[in-house]
Amino acid sequence: MKITADTNVLVRAITADDRTQTPIAQDALERADIIAIPETVLCELVWVLAWGYKVPPADIADAIRRLLRGANVRVNHSAAEAGLAMLDAGGDFADGVIAHNGRWLGAEVFVSFDRQAVVRLKAQRQTARLLV
Repeated sequence: MKITADTNVLVRAITADDRTQTPIAQDALERADIIAIPETVLCELVWVLAWGYKVPPADIADAIRRLLRGANVRVNHSAAEAGLAMLDAGGDFADGVIAHNGRWLGAEVFVSFDRQAVVRLKAQRQTARLLV
């Protein structure tokens, strides 16, 4: 079966926090011929693990990298890597994905009121501007 994994399925599989749902989630992922993981699911996953479960960023990055190595996983790798680069730099995974997708859509400059996002993107040699 070819599936799209919702955030809650990945959370159950990664955190193993529910006696009933964890084995169901893990089984579904193991049995799938293809697991499609949209970028929005990755962004939600990072947010849930960071804010809901208080998982350290390095552990979140490790979990995502393990997901990306799955032979049956289909994901926009360049967007995921952009998110991981931001996460590794101490920023928000979603900001990296957003900046990446903006460039893919033809944008030249990432603009934000988030000073740290702009600083981190500039440190990665990306064009970003703080709106003030």
